[in-house]
Amino acid sequence: MGEVKMPNKEMLLVPGPTPVVDSIYEAMAKETWGHTDPRFAHIFKRAIESTKEMLKTDGEVFIVAGSGTLAMEMALVNTVAAGEKLLVISHGYFGDRFIKLGQAYGIDIDVLQSEWGKQVSPEVVEKKLAGANYKAVTITHADTSTGVAADLDTLLPIIKKHGALVILDGVCATGAMEEDMSKSYGGPDDKIDVVLTGSQKAIGVPPGLAIVAFNQSALAAREKLAKVPAYYCDIYNWLPIMADPTKYFATPPVNMIYGYAEGIRLVLEEGMEKRYARHKAYGKAVRAALTAYGMKPLAEEKAAAATLSCILYPDGIKDSEFRSKLASKGVVVAGALAYLSGKAFRIGHMGNTTKDMLEEAIKLIGETLIDLGHPANIEKALTLFAEHFSTSVR
Repeated sequence: MGEVKMPNKEMLLVPGPTPVVDSIYEAMAKETWGHTDPRFAHIFKRAIESTKEMLKTDGEVFIVAGSGTLAMEMALVNTVAAGEKLLVISHGYFGDRFIKLGQAYGIDIDVLQSEWGKQVSPEVVEKKLAGANYKAVTITHADTSTGVAADLDTLLPIIKKHGALVILDGVCATGAMEEDMSKSYGGPDDKIDVVLTGSQKAIGVPPGLAIVAFNQSALAAREKLAKVPAYYCDIYNWLPIMADPTKYFATPPVNMIYGYAEGIRLVLEEGMEKRYARHKAYGKAVRAALTAYGMKPLAEEKAAAATLSCILYPDGIKDSEFRSKLASKGVVVAGALAYLSGKAFRIGHMGNTTKDMLEEAIKLIGETLIDLGHPANIEKALTLFAEHFSTSVR
């Protein structure tokens, strides 16, 4: 990743939002044009086409005002009808969110929940799929609560063998972990059907946009539904706008689109393979470095996400004190969710985050621990960071 300029006063290393660079801020600060202005439509259309390029889909991409949760809803309501069966493969809190979403629309839901920090066993997935006819399966690519990544190369062939649609929640993965909608996982038609995400994580733009990509298979599934119990989330209301943004359905967030267009330009400029390698290196280096402080990643390394990590505290460290003291040094990390609250923190290492930022964060985490009376070998931590980073990017 080339040198980027950021005016930010703090290092925002939560699992999203992520650090925003100058060129994105500058794009968002431009004069607001009318939402059907051909000049704006040109920028919007370029962002749509660039998103298709990033995900390698020949289907349709929808970019609308909303959060990742809206993207989840949009993905589900346009593919699975009330009474149809949905299997949720959950690796944490955000996998579980599909349960409530499905229940809201009368979908028949089964759930496979992993132990937090581990992946759902492929044998369990196979057995579950063999026992019922599922319309779709949801997979959280990287669960923001646990830092666990799904193994798509293992799961996709199993799911596709049973004929279900695959809805991939890429909120904390898109732009950093491979999500290639043209890739065959077995037969030629065995592909990811839907990818959903938000603007504020690995893509590195402020929060505000829900992004959903439908492959042709998912568009065919929508066509088979006579109607959907939604209005704003019905992709049929958005299709004409995505084809020609001078048309109107609901007002897009003009300045957010400016910022997103610049963010996705930076993603493609770096190149997807380089981004995948960079994020993989960040994850391995951060987790290795923090073990020098007696900290332990929740996720097993083979199941760990490239974009964020959930880190268990050593004995004697109080969560609120640690994060408050670290924030006073200019580094902001997130607390853990659900039963891990107070026992761990979550650190993002994605998007526009740089190697230098992460090294500085490792150093300041060590200083914070020392301030709190806990021994910390900062030199060892930085050495481990450098060793694992260089090994991963070779």
